[in-house]
Amino acid sequence: MSDQRESSAPGRDPGLVDERAESLRADCANCFALCCVAPAFAASADFAIDKPAGRACPNLRSDDFGCGVHTRLRDIGFSGCTVYDCFGAGQKVAQVTYAGQDWRRAPHTAKQMFRVFPIMRDLHELLRYLHEAQAPAAACPIRAELRAAYADTERLTLGEPAELLRIDIGALRRQLNPLLVRAGELVRAGIGGKKKDHRGADLIGARLKGADLRGANLRGAYLIGADLRGADLRLADVIGADFRDADLRGADLTDALYLIQSQLDAAKGDSRTILPPALTRPAHWTT
Repeated sequence: MSDQRESSAPGRDPGLVDERAESLRADCANCFALCCVAPAFAASADFAIDKPAGRACPNLRSDDFGCGVHTRLRDIGFSGCTVYDCFGAGQKVAQVTYAGQDWRRAPHTAKQMFRVFPIMRDLHELLRYLHEAQAPAAACPIRAELRAAYADTERLTLGEPAELLRIDIGALRRQLNPLLVRAGELVRAGIGGKKKDHRGADLIGARLKGADLRGANLRGAYLIGADLRGADLRLADVIGADFRDADLRGADLTDALYLIQSQLDAAKGDSRTILPPALTRPAHWTT
């Protein structure tokens, strides 16, 4: 696939200052390894062991909050750890909600902290999408609504633990989803012609090599093991799409909407795969 394609990406508002992106990225140095304790693991292709929720992974070091096998996770059967993203929720819970009080030194906080963390993680994921939705110039007609929704959601993240535990994440997602859909539609409208609609579709193992998926609706699509080599995914809405083991070698993901790092980390790609500038090429991809 040539890199000389004429770009169909919309402009991005140069006046929109990106001041929040860093707070929506994981900062493990300021967390208490909550992702290694709070979630449950099930022995599978993603995890080598069973681990119940609220129990520390045996690979978590006892002298600090580091992983003892971090550099070998994929090799020893913990690839699920390499694709996990808390969107900055870990440091928010550790340093804001619990003001730096960790669950090892203050064990009375542990049970509650481990329940708060997945709620905060979901809130931060929504913030990530609301933040991204504001950037394209095409979103200008609803940017005020997006900013208000971001501010309201951010206020929820600053609540006390008991307040966070009362949040109905499902209801909040249903409330915000129409706004995110609308933002995506405004951006995708910049691509002419009929766009493919594969929302929630079962595309497991699908042969989509070289497919024209510009502006396609792939929200929640199952693309596990799909052959997307050389596919054009510019401005495709991929929120919630499952890219596990999908082959993205040579694919063009320029300005793919709501694409997150964990989706790339779960897929296969190479040096020819074109990514949005805010995301990084996974270390396990081929050259």
